[in-house]
Amino acid sequence: MNTPFIRNHQYNLIKKQVGHLQHACNNGADPKVIDAVEFNALSTMLDSFPELTDSQKHTLEKFVGLRKTEEFQQYFISLEPYLEAFSQVTGKQILKLFPKIKKLKTPNLNAIDHHQISYLGWVDIATQKLFIVYHLNGKTVGIQGRYTPANKGVCFLCNGIGDVALFSAVTKSKPENASPDYYKAIGNYMCVDSHECNKKITSVAVLEKFLHEVLY
Repeated sequence: MNTPFIRNHQYNLIKKQVGHLQHACNNGADPKVIDAVEFNALSTMLDSFPELTDSQKHTLEKFVGLRKTEEFQQYFISLEPYLEAFSQVTGKQILKLFPKIKKLKTPNLNAIDHHQISYLGWVDIATQKLFIVYHLNGKTVGIQGRYTPANKGVCFLCNGIGDVALFSAVTKSKPENASPDYYKAIGNYMCVDSHECNKKITSVAVLEKFLHEVLY
């Protein structure tokens, strides 16, 4: 039985790094260059996993020595049984995360492939708000913020270039002796389409840092 251990962002990173190797091979790069790209790809991939068993490491290393396009594609397919799904949340759980939002419009959870998301994100166009749900340190958390469409730019989560919006979330913590009117908002540009963002994100460190800043 294959025990899942590869999260969505790690799988994206694997495809990106092995893609660099495939590109070098397809373009007839010098063998020494190919070896260097291969070494860097493997190192970067292994570094993205806090812990690995010998068996898991062996599974990831199977791309080493591959040089043909069809071999790389087969490698990606071989990893699919090891993909770890985003822990599913129900509509009721989402409503509990945002108790102050009346008539909250939730996403169609049945249409989501939970193996292909690192976070759950959606936009409520009627209220111009963007919502994010994530499993942070074993706890399901949610944040909301104002959503202001912008021109094409770089998403702070996936570093991809595309249609972005300014996402501004108000922090929940307040300094001691702060006035009742005190509030602090943190804003970043992020992908308008969370589906596309989830296809490109290769690290959740920035997302987790942002959530900590807003929630705690």
